[in-house]
Amino acid sequence: MNGRGYSGGGGFGPPITPLVIKQLLIANGVVFVAQHLSPWITLLGSVSPTAFVHGMLWQPFTYMFLHDPQNPFHLIFNMFMLWMFGSQVAAIWGAKRFLRYYLTCGVGAGVLIALIPYLLVWAGMRSPHSLGISTLGASGAIYAVVLAFSLIWPDRTIALMFPPVSFRAIWLIPIMVGVDLLMGPSNVSILGHLSGAGIGWLLLRSSGTGPGLPSLEQIRYRWNRYRMRRRLRSVQREDSGWRRVRLPECSQ
Repeated sequence: MNGRGYSGGGGFGPPITPLVIKQLLIANGVVFVAQHLSPWITLLGSVSPTAFVHGMLWQPFTYMFLHDPQNPFHLIFNMFMLWMFGSQVAAIWGAKRFLRYYLTCGVGAGVLIALIPYLLVWAGMRSPHSLGISTLGASGAIYAVVLAFSLIWPDRTIALMFPPVSFRAIWLIPIMVGVDLLMGPSNVSILGHLSGAGIGWLLLRSSGTGPGLPSLEQIRYRWNRYRMRRRLRSVQREDSGWRRVRLPECSQ
């Protein structure tokens, strides 16, 4: 994944990695090793609605430093996203503000993961057995960090290596949520992802530090503008094709 740097040129990854990002990367890596040495850490630290309401109030904090011990790519992908997008946010915010935002969004998402399932069961949308399902991972906080990046630099170009497509940073969260819904594995916590992004959005809006924060009207306008651009490119390609066609010569 490539992003345009501060000077406007293209490049892979952030220009610097702030100390707070390095510390979070190390902390998650150390905890991942500890999970393999002591499996009970995963059991007690993952957030479960039933366990939370029965007194395990630490889980909305601890779950965000745990990852699936059987799937190292869970940790690798989250830490890559934290490094890729969090480094640039932390560089302009400073360590204290970034860490406060990261932890608030992660813990807030954990609380919602623990409580919202009870509302869904009460509404008949989920089985009571779902209250025992545990969730772990930094994804809620990561989604909030990606949201902050996309609102601070909404016009920055994001170029994916696979598939080879480019788009503006403002579309990062909608694309990530779409991928989760359409192609994500069955054990992905959509609730956790949306909760982290939602809390991040509220924090950015309340602090007034989210340039490019879109309203519903702005989102509709940008969608219509995107569709018009696609139609225009289609017409231009069709025009270009007609110009390349050579008309047969007429004999008199």
